[in-house]
Amino acid sequence: MDQIAFGTDGWRATLDTFTDDRVRIVGQAVSTYLADEGYTDPVLVGYDARETSPGFAESLAEVIAGNGFDVLLPERDCPTPLVAYNIVERGLSGALMVTASHNPPEYNGVKFIPSDGAPALPEVTDAVADRLAEPDLLPESERGTIERVDLVSPHADHAMDLVGSDLSDLTVVYDAMHGSGRGVTDALLEAAGAEVVRLHCERDPTFGGKSPEPSAENLEALADAIEEHDADLGVANDGDADRLAIATPDRGVLDENLFFAAVYDYLLESDSGPAIRTVSTTFLIDRIAEAHGEEVFETAVGFKWVADGMREHEALMGGEESGGFSIRGHVREKDGVLMGLLAASVAAEEPFDARLDRIADEHGEIVADKISIDCPDSEKARVLSDLEGELPETVAGREIAKVVTIDGFKLLLEDGSWLLVRPSGTEPKLRVYAEGSSEEGVAELLEAGAVLVEPLV
Repeated sequence: MDQIAFGTDGWRATLDTFTDDRVRIVGQAVSTYLADEGYTDPVLVGYDARETSPGFAESLAEVIAGNGFDVLLPERDCPTPLVAYNIVERGLSGALMVTASHNPPEYNGVKFIPSDGAPALPEVTDAVADRLAEPDLLPESERGTIERVDLVSPHADHAMDLVGSDLSDLTVVYDAMHGSGRGVTDALLEAAGAEVVRLHCERDPTFGGKSPEPSAENLEALADAIEEHDADLGVANDGDADRLAIATPDRGVLDENLFFAAVYDYLLESDSGPAIRTVSTTFLIDRIAEAHGEEVFETAVGFKWVADGMREHEALMGGEESGGFSIRGHVREKDGVLMGLLAASVAAEEPFDARLDRIADEHGEIVADKISIDCPDSEKARVLSDLEGELPETVAGREIAKVVTIDGFKLLLEDGSWLLVRPSGTEPKLRVYAEGSSEEGVAELLEAGAVLVEPLV
């Protein structure tokens, strides 16, 4: 059990550690937690497209049913956001999702999603972790049932009702990266009228030999296909389709900060409400909000904090620069399927490139980038503590106006640019982020950040 560690988004590990016996221990912990909290409704167990995921999901279902809960399994591997939506739509106690998201194929993982469909907050994951134990199953006659159900149709109907646009004049290239978005995001776009060109929409548990991470370097084929097919937009999902990236004809794979800005700008044309963003996400959101008389609330990195902020402030949109977004009227979980449909709806009204040109004219150009610095997990707290005493008065020749400590140290500079140093929640690294008005200025900030942090590691 000491090998089971719940991190930022559940427990992930390589398959030499992520074993069936340990997965069953997690199933027992969730069953005990739900019973202790008085839940009696069925529990959903979803799984992604990895080779081992269906077997792990069946093991979890056996343990949860063995604790007296009825269990629902999907008809096929499915995106994480479909699991989250169906929890709420069906009035379930919660769900377990077997996925390692964008990690390479030698990994797998599992996370618990509570009854509200939003990411579990630390008090919940800690309570589950405190209950890790070998399975203790009821007699056969007292166990729950296990049933296969369709998760795709309810989510698709909801997405069409919420976003519903006529995409009949749009050509979209969709890259599933061999993950669980295949046959889901592309089908949704097609149902809305778009002509869809499909890439990597065959199930491949090896993800074509690379991580199913929708980064610019992994999406060259998407950008090329837009030109080849004279398409209006490219959409890609990660392995479990809770995140997305888009590509445009002029800009190629788009910085997620700019995607957030364009979509929030679009939503504000017909609605109102604040935005929630993480400390690592662009101030361009703030400029757009201010122009519409709206507020922006900043959170620590991690969509669970964005989701909590969306609840507290009834936000119109929430997101983070790593590609996770949701909107009001939907469950408070990042959803790359819904956002793929919304992205196409934005493009159908006005091309992303034209909208972003206009946003730059109205609110100024932004450039954002980040680097990683190796740092053992055991040293992160010490390095940040040491950094507090080493903070300078200027960075790259620019005066520090304010220091924000929501998550690490964010140095707000007099010229409107900023530098952030924070620990990664998933890797033995420190992240250094910077935003400014030029690539040269951001590069200078990142270099200054590295010079500041590296001697402390």
